[in-house]
Amino acid sequence: GTARLSHSDPRGWDGRGVQEEEEEEGWQQLYPGHIPTSPLQKALLAAGSAVMALCDPYRHDMVAVLGETTGCLALPNLRDKMKHHPEGYRILQERPRIRLSTLDMARLRGLPDGSLGREYVRFLEDNRVSPDTRMPPKFVDDEELAYVIQRYREVHDLMHTLLGMPTNMLGEVVVKWFEAVQTGLPMCVLGAAFGPVRLSARKLQVLATELVPWAIRSGRNASCILNVYYEQRWEQPVESLREEIGIFPPP
Repeated sequence: GTARLSHSDPRGWDGRGVQEEEEEEGWQQLYPGHIPTSPLQKALLAAGSAVMALCDPYRHDMVAVLGETTGCLALPNLRDKMKHHPEGYRILQERPRIRLSTLDMARLRGLPDGSLGREYVRFLEDNRVSPDTRMPPKFVDDEELAYVIQRYREVHDLMHTLLGMPTNMLGEVVVKWFEAVQTGLPMCVLGAAFGPVRLSARKLQVLATELVPWAIRSGRNASCILNVYYEQRWEQPVESLREEIGIFPPP
């Protein structure tokens, strides 16, 4: 393959720019980190990442690749829902990010117990997770849709907070059922369907009789989770936000 140059050296050895070389080769980088792929390449990436994700559900890199290569129908639908909602449209326009560099952790820790910001920080600390671990998109061939899937990834921990679910396998499966109904992303459907195979018989019974029915009902009843500007809701009580979105209280 042709070696790529850094942004600090935009000219090739023959004096041509990187953009000129990209146009000759028939592809163009749409956003930082973007890797253009053909439909066949996406299918191969989807198949390989699906196998790896099923073998090891904690391979977040493979789960991310699967979401990007199979979300060609679900992502435009989510984008359209955001465009037709006042708060969602603002999010698309302003492109907020949920990262440690954008969060005032000291302020969030100082919020009252039960508020979204305080409970979100408590979730991060109790489960030893960080919003910075969310991978940036690479294989989505549309800059706006790439932001949509990035936003979905960055609000995932907020879904755990709102649903009251931990990061163990049982909690992840419940969140995936909710997200599958909400987003229609094949990655979520796959995780919801095959995640339970690693659970014990007791946990499977709780999942089937209580948690999955509640997650499905909540997913159907709730408004689109990407249409909430969470960064402007840190002071709002979790129970109030659940009620506003349409999430039923956890069983």
